[in-house]
Amino acid sequence: MFKTAIHCHSTYSDGEFTLAELRALYIAAGYDLVCMTDHAEWFDQDKLRRYAEECDRQSDEAFHFIPGLEFECERRMHILGYGVTSLVDSAAPEDVISHIESKGGVSVIAHPGDSMFDWIERFEILPTGIETWNSKYDGPNAPRPRTFRLLNRLQQRKPEMKAFYGQDLHWRKQHRELHILIDSESMSSTSILESLRAGKYHGLSEQTVLPSSGLLSDSLLSNYEKINDQYMRKQKVFKRVKKLSGALGRNLPAPVKAHLRKLFS
Repeated sequence: MFKTAIHCHSTYSDGEFTLAELRALYIAAGYDLVCMTDHAEWFDQDKLRRYAEECDRQSDEAFHFIPGLEFECERRMHILGYGVTSLVDSAAPEDVISHIESKGGVSVIAHPGDSMFDWIERFEILPTGIETWNSKYDGPNAPRPRTFRLLNRLQQRKPEMKAFYGQDLHWRKQHRELHILIDSESMSSTSILESLRAGKYHGLSEQTVLPSSGLLSDSLLSNYEKINDQYMRKQKVFKRVKKLSGALGRNLPAPVKAHLRKLFS
């Protein structure tokens, strides 16, 4: 089993860590793998080549990077392409999903907003999975149960769809505990992507095991609902404070914003 962080960003797009720093950070925390998803719009062909080459240079028998991209689509929907380092000339989500899958990658709709649920359910082409818990958007302590329910409805049409558990890492002081354990014969990109597609992994948050199927008990979903609602209320207060400070022409200093982010997380 390989301890893995998925949905991570580096200085190749809008992350605060270089790939070398990410390697050192995650090795120190006992990780074997990181699946990168830097933002596609930051790249041209030459930069993509350098990105893939550096991921390869920073990988060895002890630790492995799998390069990938996060594509911004219509209505600001984001789709992760694990294992894909080629651009697509379309912002239509179903075109992006098709592109990722045609390149041998794993397509995952990232942190879908509630307003997108009805739209996603009308897609004719569905991805490999849905990011049912994004610890940056949903909070570090609990996901939105309604995202799991969205996945469960989509599984009626495509039973092999999976639940993904991503850190969406950008910042140095960001929560990094949510991870997955992958059952794979090796750390090669081919083997890891096959395991992700087959659901041969599970998520872990503290002592809670989160299946790749996304099928959670009603009691766990109910508990997550309460925790997530509390977190979202605190986030609304933080956003109001931030908006007010801007309206008054007094932008908060970075240390103050960092303290407030920690206070309201």
